[in-house]
Amino acid sequence: MFKRYFITGLLVWLPVGITLWVLTFIVESLDNILPMGLRARALFGFDIPGFGLLVVGVGIFLTGVFAANLLGRRVVILWEQLLSRIPLVRSIYSSVKQVSDTILAPNGQAFRQAVLVQYPRMGSWTIAFVTGSPSPELAGHLPADSVSVYVPTTPNPTSGFFLMMPRADVIPLTIPVDLALKYVVSMGTVPPSAQSASTAPRS
Repeated sequence: MFKRYFITGLLVWLPVGITLWVLTFIVESLDNILPMGLRARALFGFDIPGFGLLVVGVGIFLTGVFAANLLGRRVVILWEQLLSRIPLVRSIYSSVKQVSDTILAPNGQAFRQAVLVQYPRMGSWTIAFVTGSPSPELAGHLPADSVSVYVPTTPNPTSGFFLMMPRADVIPLTIPVDLALKYVVSMGTVPPSAQSASTAPRS
């Protein structure tokens, strides 16, 4: 009886505690990332939790407004040209920019579709996410109409495997990407709702 009640209470408080811990970590990290002159204590004489998050959010928004006009675009181009001349910085910056442009582009197709694929062997199914199409150089060596997919690992979806396979071997799912990702992270313990059930695998 005691064990059952304890586990029930743990199931209630564990998600709350982890959520608060993550939010606290994010807020404190953004508060500490600000220069000393822009922190709440320097400006107002006392600490304001979340002030760093507010400043960073406003800064990102204003940067977007500035970069959207003609002058801002020219400044961004000059900035990127400067970074491209620094050997180590060039490699890191270009890689991060390519990934961010691909994922965050409004008209991009990366991570817009959850699919079902057979991996790591035939007859074993897993969830993957379409990331685009193989480059022309690679497409010539692959079956016609192939797609690129990312297979995340569980429970850490930031690591995974990049695969290229025929589109005929990929089964599109009707569930949203966020629910499919939650299903992966939970190791299958949090299935998507019945209203968003996936299509049945083809035999």
